[in-house]
Amino acid sequence: MIRFYYNLSPNPMKVALCLEEMGLPYETVPVDTRQGAQFDPAYTAINPNGKVPTIVDGDVTVFDSNAILLYLAGKTGQFLPEGEPVRGEMLSWLMFVATGIGPFSGQCVHFRYFAQDGGAYATERYTFEARRHWGILDQRLAGRTYVLGDTYTIVDMAVWGWARMVPFVLGETAFAALPNVKRLLDTINARPAAQAAEALKGRHAFKAEMDAEARSIMFPATRSAA
Repeated sequence: MIRFYYNLSPNPMKVALCLEEMGLPYETVPVDTRQGAQFDPAYTAINPNGKVPTIVDGDVTVFDSNAILLYLAGKTGQFLPEGEPVRGEMLSWLMFVATGIGPFSGQCVHFRYFAQDGGAYATERYTFEARRHWGILDQRLAGRTYVLGDTYTIVDMAVWGWARMVPFVLGETAFAALPNVKRLLDTINARPAAQAAEALKGRHAFKAEMDAEARSIMFPATRSAA
């Protein structure tokens, strides 16, 4: 039984989708990051970075969502493309999500919604880069059902975790400029595994308020600046 340490943010949700798609039995372990559970010594013993998600599969521990996707795909042999040329594409686009889509979308959200001192330049920079990365992905999906073509893979699962959040990241009208991303999102949302992953929302009541305590935990740099 895989132990899956999670919350409902994009990176854990992509792993939830992967576990459901692969039909792997797993036990959920909620980590309430707005209450600081990610810094509990018992958790940092398995993930020194103090972030979610993490999985423990017997004597194997894996953290970072895209590493987990690769591990699970290797374990099961599922949702991997065949042939070295396409495998190269898979690794490239998976890392594009890991180093581009995710970080720039996350920083865009931070500076648009949570930075207390304004940060006009940072907001403009990260909004521009988030929009640019999503635009590249939308172009990639033009004429393709999935990121790698006709085959649904872990790359699409990685995209799904973040694509659900596009209206929050870039604004309610953002999908108008990203029709192919929206189509991919709708396609995956129709899958039973995606619906099962979304049902995790009902398993645990995570703290929703970004109050002063949560802000201090989530953004520790603000403590030293105060």
